[in-house]
Amino acid sequence: SPRSASGFENLGDAIAFANRRVPRRRLEPAVTVVVPAKNEAANLREILPELPEVHEILVVDGHSGDGTAEVAHAARPGVRVIQQTRRGKGNALACGFLAASGDVIVMFDADGSADPAEIPRFVDALVGGADFAKGSRFAPGGGSHDITALRAAGNSGLNKISNTLFSGGFTDLCYGYNAFWRDLVPSLALPPVFTPPGREMLWGDGFEIETVINCRVAALGLWITEVPSVERKRLHGETNLRTFSDGGRVLRTLVAEWQRVGKQRRTRRFGEFTPGALSAAAEGVGEPV
Repeated sequence: SPRSASGFENLGDAIAFANRRVPRRRLEPAVTVVVPAKNEAANLREILPELPEVHEILVVDGHSGDGTAEVAHAARPGVRVIQQTRRGKGNALACGFLAASGDVIVMFDADGSADPAEIPRFVDALVGGADFAKGSRFAPGGGSHDITALRAAGNSGLNKISNTLFSGGFTDLCYGYNAFWRDLVPSLALPPVFTPPGREMLWGDGFEIETVINCRVAALGLWITEVPSVERKRLHGETNLRTFSDGGRVLRTLVAEWQRVGKQRRTRRFGEFTPGALSAAAEGVGEPV
């Protein structure tokens, strides 16, 4: 999909390009890494070269003012860059999911907290039979160098509420490092990306997006495998996350999703994944096809 002189691909063209490539579940899937980014140029300069060779890397820019597109292209030749249609991480991810042309989509934060060497773990979990590979800092083998005690306590409480409402087994509801088969995108029913922005952020456009996705894959009765992950410290800048306001939004999301599903909730299936040792380069993951 060609890009303009500004460095961005046209989103409509990018989606049409992706739709021409039908996703397949296969032993060696093509992997798309979707990276939502708002004013993360300094971090992209470091993390994009770390990513393994995959089918494509798709940076979704949140109308940044720091030259994100230019930095992305310089840091990783061949990277694709689109601009989200509204504001919020949820909208950025929804745009990226529709523009992705791989068989597998990996959700990857731009702040340097996600370890690129773990991507093979997520892909292995999917190839091993999972529909959705859920990263967890609290599964055996996981950890965090960044989470505060307050956020950890809040996450624990939200986990308990989620697992009660959805009969689930989540250990890390709010962690955004996840992967899934691209053929599931329509089933997630995320907010339409071309709806014009309004004064208020659309439900699902904000940091609650991970919760929305987790609830919906659970409600669909899909096979969810938790993958242990070690969260690194943010490299540069300040987080866009607001502990209390975003935590409250996640709580409201849980209730809204529970009401949405109603009596159609199904029995959840949770698996466990024990990864092998990480390779230093994590090469050969979903190589271009």
